Amino acid sequence: MQGRVLFIDLTSGKSRIEEDGGLFTEFLGGTAVATELLFRHGNAETDPLSPLAPVIFAIGPFSALYPAATKTVALFRSPLTGELGESHAGGRFAAALRETGIDAIVITGASDRPVFLHIDGQEAKVRSAGTFWGQSAPATDRILREALEQKGRKLSIVRIGPAGERLSPMACATVDSSRHFGRLGLGAVMGSKNLKAIAISGKGSVAISDSEAYGSIYQTLYDRVVRSDEMKKYHELGTPANVLPLNAIRGLPTRNFAQGFFENAIRISGEAFLEEVNVQHIACAHCPCGCIQVAELREKFAPAHYSTVRVSYDYEPIFAVGTQLSISTPQEILRLIAFIEKQGWDCMSMGNTLAWATEAFLSGTIGEAETEGLSLSYGDTRSYLEAMQRISEGKGVFFRDLEKGTAFCASKYGGDHFAMHYGGLEPAGYLTGENAVMTWVAGVRHSHLDDNGYSLDQKLLMKDMPLEEQVRMQVEEA
Repeated sequence: MQGRVLFIDLTSGKSRIEEDGGLFTEFLGGTAVATELLFRHGNAETDPLSPLAPVIFAIGPFSALYPAATKTVALFRSPLTGELGESHAGGRFAAALRETGIDAIVITGASDRPVFLHIDGQEAKVRSAGTFWGQSAPATDRILREALEQKGRKLSIVRIGPAGERLSPMACATVDSSRHFGRLGLGAVMGSKNLKAIAISGKGSVAISDSEAYGSIYQTLYDRVVRSDEMKKYHELGTPANVLPLNAIRGLPTRNFAQGFFENAIRISGEAFLEEVNVQHIACAHCPCGCIQVAELREKFAPAHYSTVRVSYDYEPIFAVGTQLSISTPQEILRLIAFIEKQGWDCMSMGNTLAWATEAFLSGTIGEAETEGLSLSYGDTRSYLEAMQRISEGKGVFFRDLEKGTAFCASKYGGDHFAMHYGGLEPAGYLTGENAVMTWVAGVRHSHLDDNGYSLDQKLLMKDMPLEEQVRMQVEEA
């Protein structure tokens, strides 16, 4: 890696490139580099939505060079937790960065008007986004591709939806067709900078000093990936392959984590989605797995007339707006996911927050005075679509508050004892045991990907192991 870091100051609109090869030698991987850059250019006391709060994007030495090394990391201070914000996304972003010759991006300042960042090769321009500010995340992608795509130059586009513009702390940033910097509120941080999108493309190539050795290693890794059992499972079903196994071990969170078994799991399993609504498998750049599952959703808009939209789905959205809300058909789940995609919310945070709101309503913690007449009940897709519509339009104090997440709502309205969050972050879809909980509590970003807790729970199923030994195993794994 050349160690090229692109710095953009949105306040002035100026950019520069610095070469810091030592940074990428001293710190291994994109996450370590991005964390160091965040410490160098940020301050732990700075408000996450301040112009002084930086956003860092980085790739690692394997990114877009070896099979399945597809991710770009984003580092920022989270407006949801106030702590470290670390989020990873696939798609084409890592490959596009590699083609520009840029290894990391540091964005500081804030524009006084809506803008997007256009990176073409190593040239960066801050351009007006005034004509499409307010557009949904999918619409923004379409608008920028039509305006910027050139023959032989593949774009990668990171953008926010209206939720990020409203500075919702659960707003995500969507990458290309269906990937996300999902957790911890990157969308709000971009929105606070009036940064609607980043469009990036390049035409450079990577110089390989020993092409024969590189080809041999690449082929070895490729073969190991494509011939593994996991590859077959995830290519055919994607991460929704996990629905039925987790349900079988009572580890599938259901109705606000009240239980780990969903009675209708078979109806919304990966197998059911594949049979009923799946139309395509797609892959991130340089990944042979092709685990991204795409469905077609038909929506009736007049008698005998339907529109269709393609919606990507994964295990976590199925858990978040399926089992958590007791929704029992793929079509209804897709309707909820599609709404969330347009607004640009993190699906896990929104689904968990709606589950908290439902339990709060059913338990009498809140009532129709707060919901302004809307009854929330598990299994009622209509009420959840209406709730999200009110959130998106800012109708009513309670619905504006829901966009701030579970922890905020529980602190204001009560119901903290059934508010599922760790450090302010709503959890992922695993009710597997104490190791998952320890991981969420102790993890730097309170995420299921901080450690292997949920996986360790499954390995230790039906085994009697002292808790101290389980902690030792987690520490060794970390």
